[in-house]
Amino acid sequence: MPYIERRITIINMRRPPQSSLNEELQWLGNSLGLFNLRDKNKSCFRIFIELLKAAKSNTPLSSDELALRLGLTRATVIHHIDRLMESGIVIHDGNRYYLRVHNLQILIDELQKDLERTLDGLKEAAREIDDMIGL
Repeated sequence: MPYIERRITIINMRRPPQSSLNEELQWLGNSLGLFNLRDKNKSCFRIFIELLKAAKSNTPLSSDELALRLGLTRATVIHHIDRLMESGIVIHDGNRYYLRVHNLQILIDELQKDLERTLDGLKEAAREIDDMIGL
């Protein structure tokens, strides 16, 4: 099984009280480090939402379809898709992209498992290094 490098970012952010669905989705994505301040047009958020909509109908989308639906360049879509894939949120099959799972709660469960596997590996490496230096 090939090793897949993932960048897992978790930001402990206060959940907005009594927020709209849009604000909840923004908070969730921000908490996962998906969206940043440099993305002035919220392109990554918009791509995430489009993939979330596509998940309801189990329809993967190509970068061209995403670009056309969102009025973005294909290069912008690919840039953000790459970041979403790196974080483990999005996967691809050929030239079509979709969310890793079909609901957000399961997505968080899967990310938690990824994080736990990463921490287990770090813990083992730390133990080996401690042994090597006699700690």
